[in-house]
Amino acid sequence: MDVELIEIRDYLAEHPPFDQLPDDLVAELPRQITVRYLRRGAEFPPVGEEQAVWLLRTGAVEFRDGDGELMERLSEGEHHASPCSGGPTLPGQQGKVIEDSLFYVLSCSAFEALREQSPAFSNHFEKNLRARLQHAITQLQQHRGSSSNLMHVEAGSLIKRVPITISADKSIRQAADLMSRERASSLLVVEGEQLIGILTDRDLRQRCIAAGVDVARPLSEIMTANPQTLDSHAPAFEALIQMTRLHIHHMPIVDQKNQLKGIITASDILHQHNLNTVSLASTIRHCQGLDCLVEASQQLPELQAQLISNGMNAQQLTRALSAVTDGITQRLLELAEETLGPPPVPYAWMVAGSQARREQTTVSDQDNALLLSDDAQPEHDKYFAELARFVSDGLAACGFVYCPGDVMATNPTWRQPRRVWRKYFDKWINSPEPMALMHSCIFFDMRPLYGDLELFKGMQQETLAQCKDNTIFLSHMAANALQYRPPLGFFRQLVLIHDGEHDDSLDIKHRGVIPVVDLARVYALSGGIAAINTHDRLKAAEELGVLSHDGAQDLQHALAFIATLRARHQAQQHMDGMAMDNYLRPDKLTRPERAQLKDAFSIINTLQQAMAARYQTGRMR
Repeated sequence: MDVELIEIRDYLAEHPPFDQLPDDLVAELPRQITVRYLRRGAEFPPVGEEQAVWLLRTGAVEFRDGDGELMERLSEGEHHASPCSGGPTLPGQQGKVIEDSLFYVLSCSAFEALREQSPAFSNHFEKNLRARLQHAITQLQQHRGSSSNLMHVEAGSLIKRVPITISADKSIRQAADLMSRERASSLLVVEGEQLIGILTDRDLRQRCIAAGVDVARPLSEIMTANPQTLDSHAPAFEALIQMTRLHIHHMPIVDQKNQLKGIITASDILHQHNLNTVSLASTIRHCQGLDCLVEASQQLPELQAQLISNGMNAQQLTRALSAVTDGITQRLLELAEETLGPPPVPYAWMVAGSQARREQTTVSDQDNALLLSDDAQPEHDKYFAELARFVSDGLAACGFVYCPGDVMATNPTWRQPRRVWRKYFDKWINSPEPMALMHSCIFFDMRPLYGDLELFKGMQQETLAQCKDNTIFLSHMAANALQYRPPLGFFRQLVLIHDGEHDDSLDIKHRGVIPVVDLARVYALSGGIAAINTHDRLKAAEELGVLSHDGAQDLQHALAFIATLRARHQAQQHMDGMAMDNYLRPDKLTRPERAQLKDAFSIINTLQQAMAARYQTGRMR
């Protein structure tokens, strides 16, 4: 091969989508390439010539519509393949060469042959942005993980024996005898074929022996009724998350018809993994003081890096990290009550923001509040102020910085009886001024974590009912949701920060993740949807017809790709000994990843425009 062909081969091997081709195909490709030179002012593609794929080596091309408005610009290293790929075309479809330009030209027949021989190359030309992003997400994870990865192990495969069952009318003594004979740490309590409860060693110790309950009493008095179950085909990771969130050690497994298959334990999962949320959560539950919790929380960056390296995507990762944060918060509340004594009236500790949505990464601040019983009196506030300070200071020591906006239970404004919270929501919904909208964005993403969880349920249903038909409020929320725009400028170029320590980067959280979170919140409120996780909101909005199937799927894929890039960026920073942040440098991405990031931003931008039109947000300015 002569020097010129070698140069073409090496150039193609470094530029997408040709860098996706196997080496043998890249080696043959230069012989199929025609080198073309077009002078400034020439039409592009040249009129009357056979359709082809044009790769711009040097120079520039612009496409304008019939009114002369600039639609797209082709820069060095980019290609124009629409005539061959059937991809989207631009109005008029005719461009102009604006600088003397050199092209590598490949015929459509040769192009199609490459697509047939290389699925990776072909995937680059998928017409559907969603399909391209799905492929990109797979690519991000493909080189990570192994067969032992908890995402690749079905929960049902960890069942070690047939389920040991017992009827609820049996006595505690009979249950204990059966557990001893079967050497089982738990029994599944059934009524006919229906699972109605679970009895564990811990139930026997805490609810029977320690409580002095007569062993002749029915076991139904000490069992855990209506236990959480998991489908046998769900990944073991899902069992891990549920166990961590619920502080349980046993998980009953059922099939798709809800028939009981068996039970797995946290120990079964531990054999599949090293550092994970189950082992870390177990450590947290047994912590007797703040020093222990601080030490446990210091493992979170390493946990994030390990889970990402094992092939976990962002949605799975953030749920895992949020479960650990929940555990730290719950243990702090238990320690606070041990220090301060029992609360004078029932309360619920509320978490908000990313923790409430179960979308936390290691880089997160605090957002919390206290919902008190309406029996609360002014003299009770001293106790709850001390409790809030104990927990908030503890979280800060564990690396969860104080909320810059003071949205914490230490602020008396966010430490109120239920009747006051009802007034808050009523005011925010019916008088949606800027501060009210800010608070709505925070507190409509809120869930109870500890205490009397029933305090929140009725209030949530009431506020959702108020939102659903309030077009003025929804229009204001929609306008507020459009404050953060994807950093995509003219020519689909990424708009970067150009000052300070974050020079030449983009804020992947506020310009990528948050726009989707905000869109999903509006869809949820407009449909009266109680879910607060962003993916759950988008799914529910699709099911209710609030959001189209394509819109919901596109946004989910865009969020998954952007959030996975963010999590991978933070994991890499940890491995490099740097502090984690949300500032991603595009020059650290591969060319395909930059193109796919633009695709994701384009999807968000399109859905933001659709929301602006739907709610006529221009009136809100």
